[in-house]
Amino acid sequence: MASLTNEETKRLRNLGKALIDQERAQMVVPAKENSPGFWFGSGNLVEDKDGTLYICGRYRNYGDSRTGLHAGERGMELAIFRSRNGGESFDKIASYSKAELSHHGHDVVSIEGSALRLVPDGVEFYVSTEKAGYSYPEGLESFQKEGTGKWTIDLVRGSSPERLDLTTISTVLQSEDPRFLHVKDPVLAEHAGESYLAFCTHPFNWASSNSGIARLGEEGVESPDFTFFPRGFAWDVGISRITGVTAVPPVGSFAGRPNLSLVFYDGGESMRDLDEHKKAVRRPRGYSCEELGGYAVSEAAGLRDIERISTYLPEFVSPTGSGSSRYIQAFHTSQGLLAFWQQSQEDFSQPLVMHRLSMEQVEEILS
Repeated sequence: MASLTNEETKRLRNLGKALIDQERAQMVVPAKENSPGFWFGSGNLVEDKDGTLYICGRYRNYGDSRTGLHAGERGMELAIFRSRNGGESFDKIASYSKAELSHHGHDVVSIEGSALRLVPDGVEFYVSTEKAGYSYPEGLESFQKEGTGKWTIDLVRGSSPERLDLTTISTVLQSEDPRFLHVKDPVLAEHAGESYLAFCTHPFNWASSNSGIARLGEEGVESPDFTFFPRGFAWDVGISRITGVTAVPPVGSFAGRPNLSLVFYDGGESMRDLDEHKKAVRRPRGYSCEELGGYAVSEAAGLRDIERISTYLPEFVSPTGSGSSRYIQAFHTSQGLLAFWQQSQEDFSQPLVMHRLSMEQVEEILS
């Protein structure tokens, strides 16, 4: 892609800060408890023809992913909410337990990211779950901890978000490669007339968090590329997980760039919390489950050649708790641009929060 000018980068950074406004964000879905390890999010938003909004996500309760079920419930409920007033309020319309999402002899250990997609004959619902009954590759069996499984992405179909048919559930993306053994957190993207599914991967030893992408074609999930978005070199050297892709509104300085997309991603310096040197600059460093938010752009076909805006430091940090501000997604709706993300609170819970900009505000920022 053609590199951004300094002025274009400045305007996109201003758009991101105005949209992901940490101070003005309003809580949409609270966590089950106001304490560490409890949150809601990692889903997306869709708008149907009559303006009804749907958001999906999972409730996560306290637990330790390193010990399976032995230290809490973890991702325990998948839910869908509906708004008929432009996002002023949302009501839960569907809920699915780990038992209901288990299938073909694999019991679900935990639920993670999900994504709704409206299609001509109804809805496709992508959901990632950790399932028991999978063994690690030969020679690496000792790395699998008791009570844990393998993460894969499933697809459920239905006539509408209110009417999903769990009998249609099937696994559509998984990996046997130890470098990308765990596949999770599906993200839907439309770019230059094509549909894509971005996703997160982890190696067998959980040393990093990476991003892959696959085309959504007539045959479903096609030709996954597990290495298309390399990790960064500074604040995002341990984690670079794409969480949302949104077209840059073709207004103002960007009127002539209709294929330019914003790419939101989670980052962190390590998968585990790092000990800080006593004389080092104190700052949120980001780690698994407490990631920080980053910002990039792409214009090339297939979302290739992603250009980071958040090169040295994270772009989006909560002013409270751990600083975590993650699973950021932004959506074009009839009301303007809506953004959702999980935001760490003073009590270290992570509810889903929302902020919006009218298209008049967006155009002013980009002009």
